[in-house]
Amino acid sequence: MTHPLSFKLLGPLEISAGGEMIRVRSPRQRAVLAMLLLSPDRVVSIASLTEAVWQGDPPTTARNQIAICITTLRKIFREAASVEDLIETRHPGYILNSKNCYIDLQDLSESVACARLAAAHDEQADEATALFEHTLALWRGPVLDGLTGSRIDDAVSQLSEFRLDISEEYAALQLRSGGHHSVITRLTALVKEHPLREQARVHLMNAHNLAGRRPEALQVYREGRRALVDELGIEPGAALQELHQQILQDANELEGFTTQPAPAPAPASPAPAPPAPAVHAHGAAVAVPAQLPLPVTAFTGRAPEIATLDGLVPSDADRGPLAVAVISGVSGIGKSALAAHWANQVADRFPDGQLFIDVHGYHEFDQPLSPMSVLDQSLRGLGVPSAQIPAHLQERSALYRSILNNRKLLIILDDVRSFTQIQPLLPGRGQCFVLITSRDPLDELTSDYAAVRIPLKVMTPDEAGSMLATVIGAERVATDPASAERLVELCGRLPLALRIAAGRLATRPHWSLRQLTSRLEDRWRRLDVLSPNDGGVRAGFWLSYRELSPDAARLYRRLGLLPVTTFAAWMGAAVLDVGTDQAEDLLEQLVDAQLLEVSTLVPGAPVRFRFQELLRLFAWERAHSEDSEADRNVTIERAYAAMLTLADTAHQRLYGKGHLTAHRLSPDAALPPDTVAELLADPLEWFESERTSIVGMVGHAAQSGASAHAWGLTARTMPLFEMRNYLEDWQQTAQSALDGARSAGDAPGATIMLRSLGTLAIYQRRYAEADSLLSSAMDLLEQSDDLHERAIVLRNLALCSRFKGDLDNAARHCRAALDCFGRTDDPTSRSHALGLLAQIELERGRTDLGITLTREAIRTSDEAGSVRGKAQNTYRLAEAYLRAGELERVERACREVIELTRAQGDRLGEAYALRALGEAQWRQDRSPEAEVTLREALTAAEDVGDRFLQARIETDRACAEAIRGDAAAVARLRRAHEIFRCLAATSWEERTAQITHLIGTTRQGARVDAETLAGLLGTR
Repeated sequence: MTHPLSFKLLGPLEISAGGEMIRVRSPRQRAVLAMLLLSPDRVVSIASLTEAVWQGDPPTTARNQIAICITTLRKIFREAASVEDLIETRHPGYILNSKNCYIDLQDLSESVACARLAAAHDEQADEATALFEHTLALWRGPVLDGLTGSRIDDAVSQLSEFRLDISEEYAALQLRSGGHHSVITRLTALVKEHPLREQARVHLMNAHNLAGRRPEALQVYREGRRALVDELGIEPGAALQELHQQILQDANELEGFTTQPAPAPAPASPAPAPPAPAVHAHGAAVAVPAQLPLPVTAFTGRAPEIATLDGLVPSDADRGPLAVAVISGVSGIGKSALAAHWANQVADRFPDGQLFIDVHGYHEFDQPLSPMSVLDQSLRGLGVPSAQIPAHLQERSALYRSILNNRKLLIILDDVRSFTQIQPLLPGRGQCFVLITSRDPLDELTSDYAAVRIPLKVMTPDEAGSMLATVIGAERVATDPASAERLVELCGRLPLALRIAAGRLATRPHWSLRQLTSRLEDRWRRLDVLSPNDGGVRAGFWLSYRELSPDAARLYRRLGLLPVTTFAAWMGAAVLDVGTDQAEDLLEQLVDAQLLEVSTLVPGAPVRFRFQELLRLFAWERAHSEDSEADRNVTIERAYAAMLTLADTAHQRLYGKGHLTAHRLSPDAALPPDTVAELLADPLEWFESERTSIVGMVGHAAQSGASAHAWGLTARTMPLFEMRNYLEDWQQTAQSALDGARSAGDAPGATIMLRSLGTLAIYQRRYAEADSLLSSAMDLLEQSDDLHERAIVLRNLALCSRFKGDLDNAARHCRAALDCFGRTDDPTSRSHALGLLAQIELERGRTDLGITLTREAIRTSDEAGSVRGKAQNTYRLAEAYLRAGELERVERACREVIELTRAQGDRLGEAYALRALGEAQWRQDRSPEAEVTLREALTAAEDVGDRFLQARIETDRACAEAIRGDAAAVARLRRAHEIFRCLAATSWEERTAQITHLIGTTRQGARVDAETLAGLLGTR
């Protein structure tokens, strides 16, 4: 394949397009380009580019000058090769896309990998030879000749070392294939230039010996020993010494390594010899590594996790399965800090040493270490000389396991990316303990090796506060504890974020806690403050984010825009316009990447997910950086449309059709019918699961100018507010929606929310306020032809008048409401108004009319399909039968209501029905049975927090006690009387006072007549 652009770094930087050289003359531009080419398809931060150009002494305009370099490079490549997207801006710097380019470094990496694979099979020796030849031919001279800088110099050193490694590997292949003369030609100059490379010297000695040139082989050894002694003061390694002895003995076969090499000649200048290391049976010297990093001084908390780790340390007699633990969690959660802290505490329990290897699973610049590299580091740490480290993965792993056999080591593998990366590092059975830190939960370890998972979450408030105090001092925290608490929350209780924030305060003693907190309150700046020098929190999150698939990244950004704390998969499906199954798969990807976490696991309920707060902010940032404003608006609109559609359907299933003002929604935002059916199998429980999301979305819509969404969602959530008595949520959503509607000049929305707040005031027995709110709604309706809303407001005014005791006015409002409902298509609301009129007529003493109206209301509820309407009207029928004294009918009606309300999860309706059933029982002289029923009713009323109903139930319990002569009835009545007084329920305040007087004047222990009590209650 011909590439339009070619970049060569294995020599002077050379750029061409279609065979024509491209000149980049500016040293600054060449340095920037070289840095991007050294990490193709990976983001290079502006800080790294600045270091490469100015080498630690950048001007104040460095960032702008880097941007100018990038602009110029883009122009050069656009004009020379018509390439538009070669260099992209990507936080925290830039990325060079290699898709349509040739880069010799990539060729080098791929060719070496293929060569090594082929070299592992003797039948592919010719192929391996050709690949090694191609690889070595890529070098045209010193790497990036003419460019300097610490980052570039490091890369040059690594590549130069890599070239020597390849040359040695190729020499080993040639020796196996009989190419010893070629090895002599290739390695003679290399060994002279790099006299301390023992492996190259071994190969050269072997080549001379196989070519029949024993004197030359011995001379190569003598020169090497002299160089090692003169420059490093050490003798040659075991491999060189062994080969030297074999040549001296004129051995024809070269096998393995002797356990005890012949003593080397004494050095010219004797020095005290270090203690001889132990020697393993395989010929490898055994060291006792002590590689643990220093623990973090500000480490606090994590007591449960530390206790778990303590319990996993094998005892001296333990010969069971390998102990493995995986500490997992999001970037910055403190995985490595916990590992280092705990390891330093228990180091003396591992007498054979501690290995600590950072495998670079998620690193901004370095690729993850391969299993070969990790094993190389481990074996070196265990004292195995380079020459004795096998060339093949299986052999390295076998040697590693053999050395660890019967030894007790702590092995920490930090920042692991995948199971395959560290599988060869798992010892066999024995007393070693492998502790792994990873962003990935590494499920294979859990299933195959019974690894103990230790998932880290954010710190508790106390732990976070303790960390802050440790860094900046408890005295400083005590000066402003409120700001300290807020600082902890703004950092999301994420250890890395809090450590950075605390560090800023510690180095700036003149800053107050409030000063830093005010900076963090600005969501546009928060991650800037917590990500100094393009590192910190944002950089850690970015390393996980960049590994996501495009769809998962898009979903992550879109979810970050939503004003919700938790969400289910259906919301992901809505904002991404995909099926629920696909959304679930993508959400699991985000959970595995530690960018989301599972919020709740309720058996039978959909799984809900949530953001850690700083991760939500990062997702929001990415959305504002990568997505257009139009795309962001569409995301928000789809979320509201899906929520409103589900809420509308749930409302209809609970209250029946025709009850709500129509809301215009985007037709392409609808969820599939089967998804809706599954989600709304229990409509009230769905409302319950989305309660906090709905409250958040209403507030966001009201503040962002989407008033119709705010009041539309509030109106559709009324079943939840009413049935579960969430009066504070009702007040908050309706008030914010009203404010939004008034700001937007949305008269219909303002009317509906005034009516909603008026209804709430009735629920709370604030009748004067209810009357004022409902009257304000009627004033707006005078300039509207909305008959339906007028009917609802009139019905609620009737309800308000009834509670105030003005039954005539209540009946007039109710009949006016029924007249309006008759001209609309809302049978549900009409049935409710019929039931209310029935109740009013009953209270006016017109029992027969009340019963007739109630039965008509029940029939209308059935026709409308309103289960709740039927339950309410059946309860009203039970109250009518109470007044008529038909107590057996009361019981039947109440049991039907209890069945209907329990099926819907309507605890408030259940409590009312249980109360009426209890009254019917005590009025039939069945006090013990009534007491059981009324206690059950009181529990339900307490669950929903309805104090008025609680007082009613306590009144009934007092009546049940009074009819059996129990003196406790008076104290119970007094408590109920006080509640009625506080709620301004005047009529019930008077009734309880009369009953208290009656019982108080009755001879102690004497029974009070049930019908007399019922008469005083007004229910007879």
